[in-house]
Amino acid sequence: MFDVIQEPVTGVLHASDITAYREQLTAALETASGLDDVELIDAITALEDLVRVATAAQAAAGVPAEVRGRGVAAQVGLARKESHHRGQRHLALAKVVPDEMPHLWAAWRQGKVTEHGATHAARETACLEVEDRLEVDRLLAADPETLDAMSVRDIASFCRNHAARLDPAAVVKRRRKAEEERCVTIRPAPDTMVHLTALLPVKDGVACYAALTKTAGTARAEGDARTKGQVMADTLVDHVLAGHHATTGNKIELGLVMTDRSVLGDADDTAHIDGYGPIPAELGREILTDTLAAGEQLWLRRLYTSPTTGELVAMDSRARTYPAGLAKLIRLRDQVCRTPWCDAPIRHTDHADAVADGGETSAENGQGLCEACNLAKEAPGWHARPSPDGSIETTTPTGHRHRTRPPALATIHEVDAPPLHLDYYVLAT
Repeated sequence: MFDVIQEPVTGVLHASDITAYREQLTAALETASGLDDVELIDAITALEDLVRVATAAQAAAGVPAEVRGRGVAAQVGLARKESHHRGQRHLALAKVVPDEMPHLWAAWRQGKVTEHGATHAARETACLEVEDRLEVDRLLAADPETLDAMSVRDIASFCRNHAARLDPAAVVKRRRKAEEERCVTIRPAPDTMVHLTALLPVKDGVACYAALTKTAGTARAEGDARTKGQVMADTLVDHVLAGHHATTGNKIELGLVMTDRSVLGDADDTAHIDGYGPIPAELGREILTDTLAAGEQLWLRRLYTSPTTGELVAMDSRARTYPAGLAKLIRLRDQVCRTPWCDAPIRHTDHADAVADGGETSAENGQGLCEACNLAKEAPGWHARPSPDGSIETTTPTGHRHRTRPPALATIHEVDAPPLHLDYYVLAT
C-alpha cells in the first residue's frame, strides 16, 4: 500500500499542508511497481476514496468564502482551474448539501459518494421543500455503505422516483420550467468533428429520434450503403439547412481562417474555424472547394498576423463601443472566453482596462469573454490590465493573479522560413 501521510491531521489544514501531502503521494507513486495485483487494486480504491474526500473538502472551503463578497463563483472556478459556470455549480452544491442533505454530506466526507453523484442527488431533489428533501436524503444516504454501491444513474433514479412520490406537483412544475430552458449547444469532438446537442422536452426529443430512425431504416431497406447513424446525421443536417434557407433566405456565415500559403499553395499551416478551433489545412481547402463546387458565394477578408507569434495584429478605434469589425477580430483572435479554463463561447467584447479609467478601445485592451465572466469581473476587487506583450493579467479580490494570451491562429515555422503576413477570413453561404 502507499505510505503517504506520516503525521495525523490536526487543527486547520492550510494549502501548504495539502501541498506537502501531495508531494508525499507523488513520491509514493514510485513504490507502485513493488505491489502485487491485490495491493494495486486496493491502492486504486483507496485513492478514489481520497479523491472523493478531497472534493468534499473543496466544497467545505468554498462556502465560507461565498459570504465574503461578490464574484466568488468565478474565484472558485479559477481556483479549481475550471470555468465560471462550473464554479457556480460547485458553490451551489456546497451551500445546499450540508444543510439540506446531511446524510449525503456525511457520506461524501467519508468518500462514499462522488461529487458527481452528490450533484445529481441535489439536482433531482431541488424542486422539493426542505422537509421532503431531508426525507429523500435519509432514504438515500442513511447507510453510507449502501450508497457507496450505487452508480450515479442509480442515485439520480432513486431521488427522481422519491421526489415524484413525495411531491408530484413540484415535479410537474419543475418539468414545465425545464421546457423553457430547451436549447441547442455545440462543442468540439476529436478528429475535427463536433457534438451538436439539443436539450428538448421528452415528447419532442423522442419524436425527433424516432423520425430519424425510421428514415434511416427506410433508406437501409432500399439499399442505401450508409450506416444507420450516417443516414440519421445526414438527414438532420439536410432538413435543418434546407429549412433555414427556405424560411429566411439568409446566408450562413462560416468563419474560416487560413494562411495565404495554405489557400493558394500546398502549405499545411493549421487553419481555424470560428466556434470550433484548429483544423488541418487539408480540411480547410476541402471546405473551400465544396463551397465553390456548390455554386455558393465565397468572400475573402485579409487579416494580418504577427510573424513571430501568429496572433492577429491589433486594430485601433477611438469609439467607446467596439466597432463590428474590431469585435469580430477579437472574437477570431481569442476563439473562446479569455478567462483561464473557461471554454464558453464569447458573448461580450470587453475593455480589460475600463474606458472610465482611461482604457482605450483597441485590440490590445480588448478581450472576448462569456457573459458570466464579464459580469464577474465587474464585482469589487477585480482588476484587469493589458501588458505590452499582448497578454492580459486579471487580479481577483483575494490577490491571486491569472495571465492569459490569445492562442496563435497560424503555424509558426522555423526561423529561416519566410515570415507570415496574411490570413484569409472566408465567409461561406
